[in-house]
Amino acid sequence: MNTEPRRTADIQVHRPTPYTPAAVHPAPVVPVQPGTIPSVASVVLPDGRVVTGYAVDTHRPDSVAPKPAVSRAAVNIAVGGVGFLAVCGGLVILTSFIAALTALITQLITLAAILFGGFIAVQVLSAGSNRGGTTVNIRKAVVKRNRFYG
Repeated sequence: MNTEPRRTADIQVHRPTPYTPAAVHPAPVVPVQPGTIPSVASVVLPDGRVVTGYAVDTHRPDSVAPKPAVSRAAVNIAVGGVGFLAVCGGLVILTSFIAALTALITQLITLAAILFGGFIAVQVLSAGSNRGGTTVNIRKAVVKRNRFYG
């Protein structure tokens, strides 16, 4: 019997090759001696037990200037917005004031026209009831329409 696998022209069989990683060696641990030998502290607990150990200093981070809760750019934008709203409000008030002033001036001009027109109307209408012309007193004589009355 033939134990050799059959091969066809269309099929190729690939066999994976195992990957062997390089040997990893851990870095050697080098003991570091502290600059000073810390003191050993013993504490007696309330129940009578004694606990001995090294005192550990707590790490205090460097003091950092406190950052504002809101960034300066946001504050500047907000202040600019408030200023813009104030200007817009001022312009609205100024526009209303100009409109009111225009209405007042218009009413004063209308009132003056009515009064002046009434004055002229009274002068014209009252002149028709007098039936006389222009009166001029010359040396105690009255001259009316080129006639002399003595």
